[in-house]
Amino acid sequence: MYLKYIFLLCFFLTIFYSPAQETIKKKMHYKAFSGGMMLHTGYVFGGKSTVYDAHHNFIGSKEMKGTPWGIGGVLRFHFGKHLRIGTEGYSTNLQYGKNGSFVQLGWGGFLMDCQWIIEKFTLFVGGTLGGGGVKNLTLLDNSHTDFVEEGHATYRKYGVGLLTPFMGFEYAVTPKLHLIVKLDYIMNITNPQPDFVTGPRIYFGVLFCRERKSL
Repeated sequence: MYLKYIFLLCFFLTIFYSPAQETIKKKMHYKAFSGGMMLHTGYVFGGKSTVYDAHHNFIGSKEMKGTPWGIGGVLRFHFGKHLRIGTEGYSTNLQYGKNGSFVQLGWGGFLMDCQWIIEKFTLFVGGTLGGGGVKNLTLLDNSHTDFVEEGHATYRKYGVGLLTPFMGFEYAVTPKLHLIVKLDYIMNITNPQPDFVTGPRIYFGVLFCRERKSL
């Protein structure tokens, strides 16, 4: 009876320490890291900010759409030929309307992507899972005077969980300096809100890369 278990144990130990497993481990070993800063813009839409008075009477609303601007950064660790794991974070700001209304999304998370290197170009596709916070200030009055009370305004602040698929490419100016272009689309997966805006964003930035020194 015990011989069966001893045989199975020896079999799995053999598989675990087989040359094939050692080859896989070597192929998936840590190879390099890269990181840098990116600016982004794009087009976001889908949000609607509504203002009510203290008695919940409707005052007015604004459609939230337009061209955002933002900045952020990324850090990735490279394993094998294709796998990269890391983290990224950004702040995206959108002004909507003509009187100073704005929405801001600050977010970050853990990313995973796959890369394919073709000469000086690196193509990649992946996703980021994380979260962030939204700040939304809606002003319905047209007053632009400082230190004057606004008659109709609302301010909201809330947290969200986010899933962000992305794709893009890098160009190696030198082995240590890459230019990057990336396209993503943020999705709110935990806290749907009427004033959450989303849409495609495009990033332009610079990455600094360093390969692992041979042992």
